[in-house]
Amino acid sequence: MRLDHISYVASHDQISDVVNRIGSQISTAFIDGGIHPKFGTRNFTAPLLNGQYLEIVCPLDHPATDATPFGQAVKKKAEAGGGWLTWVFSSSDLAGIEEKFGRKAADGYRTRPDGSELKWKQIGVKEIIGSGELPFFIQWLTDNHPSKDGNSVAKISKLVIADDEKLADSWFQDEIKSALTGVEIEWVKPESNEGDKGIVAVELTVNNSKIRLD
Repeated sequence: MRLDHISYVASHDQISDVVNRIGSQISTAFIDGGIHPKFGTRNFTAPLLNGQYLEIVCPLDHPATDATPFGQAVKKKAEAGGGWLTWVFSSSDLAGIEEKFGRKAADGYRTRPDGSELKWKQIGVKEIIGSGELPFFIQWLTDNHPSKDGNSVAKISKLVIADDEKLADSWFQDEIKSALTGVEIEWVKPESNEGDKGIVAVELTVNNSKIRLD
């Protein structure tokens, strides 16, 4: 298991501004990742070092947005003003994770504007709704990982997460901690984050400088 990407939510009207702002801050160009037709969302992605990436995602005016857990989570966050949604870990085999959740992973796919298609399986999205400190899990079924899109100059160095129980509600505490080689976790109290659990900020190292994205 490894840290794969981190998701930030913007509204449909503001996503272009957010993409430009964060891209400028981390000196990295985002690419249009296309629409997730199954989830009623769309995203832009920026490649990072260590095979990771940042995703900025927005809800669409689409029936799937309200019908799927990921669409619901993105829409709820957008309606609350946007910001960091979740962190995502990838695995080459989700069987053990599926067993603990007691259900099969859902299929996901999106087609980029250039026609290339990405496919994956994901699980744990239901659990992040209202519990932003928890990650969900993904298994890529195609090789064109978003970390390969463009030039990577930034790397994730720290995550600031509001959760006074430090993932006590997760079945995967040990796996998550062992997967965070080189990434520091700073735990803060939810009271410092308007009472909400979840990602407060992401710190990236860009050309030996620290950039904090709130």
